[in-house]
Amino acid sequence: MGPDSDSASNPNGGWGGRAQGLFVKAAVLIGGAVLLKRLTKSKTRWDHARIVADSLSGEKFSKEQASRDPDNFFNIRLLTCPAAEMVDGSKLLYLEQAFWRTPQKPFRQRFYMVKPCPKELKCDVEVSSYAIREVEEYKNFCDRPRDQRPLPEEVIGDIGEHLTTIHLRRCDRGKRCLYEGSTPPGGFPNSWNGATYSTSELAVLKNNEIHTWDRGFDDDGNQVWGVKAGPYEFKPAPSSSYSDMFSPLNFPPQQLLEKRIEGSFVLQE
Repeated sequence: MGPDSDSASNPNGGWGGRAQGLFVKAAVLIGGAVLLKRLTKSKTRWDHARIVADSLSGEKFSKEQASRDPDNFFNIRLLTCPAAEMVDGSKLLYLEQAFWRTPQKPFRQRFYMVKPCPKELKCDVEVSSYAIREVEEYKNFCDRPRDQRPLPEEVIGDIGEHLTTIHLRRCDRGKRCLYEGSTPPGGFPNSWNGATYSTSELAVLKNNEIHTWDRGFDDDGNQVWGVKAGPYEFKPAPSSSYSDMFSPLNFPPQQLLEKRIEGSFVLQE
């Protein structure tokens, strides 16, 4: 048989089949382009704020870091959870830090407000920390059932003194972090342990890992509190075993513990 009879006997062959094939390919390409556009759609300012708030939330520990460098770092439990939402959409988080063996006795409690950076600033997310007015009522806030926590309107009413603000920017491609930033130059007023100002640095990494570095300085620029070796590295809580409770990392000698606490943290005021 010749080509003509082949085409005539096959309704999908010849020019009709080719046209149909081109149409299918074009439809696939257009559909793929639309899907790709949706997947790569630019994040809004509020998307970035939500990502940071979600990354800060949860139970995290510095256990791995304390194991590598026990002279400079404790095994600290960092616990953060949503506490309220402001009228403008800002997320208010409750944060507490405690030694791993005594989670019921936090030595630091704060509110964190997470929202997009003001448009005039070259940053993506603003994270501000606040003191808590009725701080005793918030111990173990995240561990409690929701019906045993202060109500959102009560939480908002208990937002106390503004302490610090960190401006975060998206990290460059190739870096481990998603967002990183610090307080503005000069930090914020702080009078603990002879300090006149404090600075804070924050990095949000993949897998909800958080690095934080808070330090206090006197008028001469000398560091008077905070870790000097670098930021604390908090990783999401692994499945722990009962034997971990008795790890030497969690039971440093009492005298050494007290001395190191004084130089490492701003305790509850």
